[in-house]
Amino acid sequence: MHADDKTGSLLQAVTTLKSSLAEMIEPDFGLLDRLLATKVLTRRQIASVRAERTVYNRNDTLLDLLTGEAQCKEFLKALQRTDQTHVVNYITQRGGQKHNETHLSTVAQNGKTSNDIIPHLSRLEMV
Repeated sequence: MHADDKTGSLLQAVTTLKSSLAEMIEPDFGLLDRLLATKVLTRRQIASVRAERTVYNRNDTLLDLLTGEAQCKEFLKALQRTDQTHVVNYITQRGGQKHNETHLSTVAQNGKTSNDIIPHLSRLEMV
C-alpha cells in the first residue's frame, strides 16, 4: 500500500463515520485551539463551529469543514494531542470494521464457514 493510499482513505473514513464521530469528539477542551494553531481551520471556521449550541452540532460543523486529506491527518494528530486517542483508533479502524474484515478474512483462509464464526461472536457479546 502506498502512503498516499492510507492517508487518502482518512477523509472517506471521517465522512463515513461522521454521525458516530459527532457523538464521540470533545471539541471544546483544546481540539479547536489545536486545529487553529496548526492552520487546519481558520479563525472564521473555528468561530462558526463554536457558534453552534450543542456539542453534536459543533462536531457536525467541524467534520463538514474537513475536506482534504492533509486536514484529516492533522485532525488525527490534534485528537491525539488532546487525549482523544480512542477517536483516532475508531477512525483508523473504520469504526471497528477494519478489524472485523481482517478477522473474517483470516477465518475464511482457515477454511471456516460463517457457522463457525457465530459461536465465537456470541461468546464475545456475553463477556
